[in-house]
Amino acid sequence: MSRRSRRAKKEKVEEAEKKEEGKLEELRKAVLEPSEYVAKLIEEEKLHEKLPAVLVGSIRSILLAKYGVKLDEVKIRQEFESLVALASRIYDSMKPLEGTLPKSTMDELLSKLLDTAYKYPITDEELARIGEDVKQSYLRAIVEPGEPVGTVAAQSIGEPSTQMTLRTFHFAGVRELNVTLGLPRLIELVDAKRKPETPIMEIFLRDEYKHDLNTALEIARKIEYTNLEAVTASADVDLITESIVIRIDKEMLEDKGLTVEEVVDSLSKSKALAGRVRVSEEDPLTIIVEVPKTYAHISKILKYRERLLKVRIKGVKGIKKVILQRRFSPQTGKYEYVLLTEGSNLSEILSIPQVDHRRTRTNDIHEIERVLGIEAARQALINEIMNTLREQGLEVDVRHVMLVADLMTWSGMVRQIGRHGVVGEKRSVLARAAFEVTTKQVFDASASGELDSLGGVAENVIVGQLIPFGTSLVQLKTSPRLLARGGNSQ
Repeated sequence: MSRRSRRAKKEKVEEAEKKEEGKLEELRKAVLEPSEYVAKLIEEEKLHEKLPAVLVGSIRSILLAKYGVKLDEVKIRQEFESLVALASRIYDSMKPLEGTLPKSTMDELLSKLLDTAYKYPITDEELARIGEDVKQSYLRAIVEPGEPVGTVAAQSIGEPSTQMTLRTFHFAGVRELNVTLGLPRLIELVDAKRKPETPIMEIFLRDEYKHDLNTALEIARKIEYTNLEAVTASADVDLITESIVIRIDKEMLEDKGLTVEEVVDSLSKSKALAGRVRVSEEDPLTIIVEVPKTYAHISKILKYRERLLKVRIKGVKGIKKVILQRRFSPQTGKYEYVLLTEGSNLSEILSIPQVDHRRTRTNDIHEIERVLGIEAARQALINEIMNTLREQGLEVDVRHVMLVADLMTWSGMVRQIGRHGVVGEKRSVLARAAFEVTTKQVFDASASGELDSLGGVAENVIVGQLIPFGTSLVQLKTSPRLLARGGNSQ
C-alpha cells in the first residue's frame, strides 16, 4: 500500500470518528435538554413550596423516564400539569398522617402512591382507605411495653448474616478498587476495628465544580499521595561520586501532573537534603542526590536510598489511589464527577475548598468520630451496616440496626460489641461471665464484692427465674391485711 493511500485511509477513519463523536454529542444534548426543561417547570411552579421533596423528585423521575431521550415541550408540560394535580390530591389525602407516621414512612407512602396512581386510577375514597390502613398497620407495628427488643434485634441481624459471603469484592463499577463486603465487613463494624481492612472515600464536589472534568482531574492529582518511588524509573548508587542517581519516568511524571522542578523542590524542603539535590546537566530527567558523609558505608547508602524513595512529593497522606467516576445524579438529572479513593483522610479532604463536605463520606467509623463527632459516627454505623446487608440482598428493619448503633455509641465513644466493649461493661456479673472468660469474671467480682441485681435476661436464666420481660415485667404488690378488710384502707 502506497503512502498516499495509507494517508487517505487514515483521513477517512478520522472523519468517521468525528461523525461518531458528533452523534454522541447530539445524543448527550438531547438527554440533558429534557432534564433542564423539567427543572425549569418545577422552578416556575415553585413546587418545592407546595409539595414535599419526595413528590417533586417522583414527578421528575416519571417525566424523565418517559421523555428523557427527546425533548417535546408540549407533551412534557401537559404531563407535568397532570402529575402536579395528582400529587397535590395524594398529598391532601395523606396530610393528616404527618403527625402520626415517621418522615421516612410518610415519604415512602407518598412516592409509592404517586407511582401507582400514575399507572392506575385511584379515587379519593380509596386514598382515604389506604391512609387509614397504613396508619393502623404502623400503630400495630410499634413495640409494646415489655418487648425484648435486644433479643429481637440480635436475631433479626444474626440470622440473615449467616447467608452472607466471605469475599472481598470490587467497588461497584470500578475494577481497580477493592472493598470489603459481606460478613467480614459486618464483623469489622460491630467489632469497631480501629482501621478498616479496605478504607475508601467517596469525594463529591461542589455544584460549581462537579460537572467540570478538568477541575475533577486537577483535584484527583492534587490529593493522590505520590512519593519519589512512584515517578522513578531507576535509582542507582554511584560509589565514585558518593551520590544517588535517580532517573525520572516521564510518563508517570505527566500522569501525576508533576514536573522535574517540582520533584526537586519537594526533595529540597527536607533539612537533610537541602542543597544536596540537583538536576543533571546531561539529562533533564535525571536527578542527582549527594549522600551525606555520615552514610559513607555501602550498606548505609543503600538504606539511605530506600528512605529517599519514600519521600513525599505531593498529595494527602493516606490517599494511595484516586479514581475518577462519572455518575448519574437522580436529584439533578445530570451526570457529575465523583472521586473514589483507596485510603482515607477525612480532615484533610474536607479542608479542600472545591469538596462538598455535606456529601463526602468515608467508611472509617473511628475517623468520622474524631473529625465530626459521636452523632456522625452513630449515623455512619447505621448507614454502613444497612448498606452491607442490602448489598447481599438482605432486608433488615433499620430499627434493629439503630439499636445496635445506639448501644455502641451512647457512652460518647465508639465501642465494640464484645467483652472489651458493650458486653464487658454490663452491670451484671453473671451476664459478663456467661459471655466469655467465666472464671476470671466471677473471681474479679468476688474480690471486689460486686452485687448482681438480676435485672437482665442471661442472669435470670442462670438462676432459674422468669426473665423481666413481657408479663413478667409487671410486679404486683399487695397487703394481706388490706385484702382482709375487703380492699378498704379505712
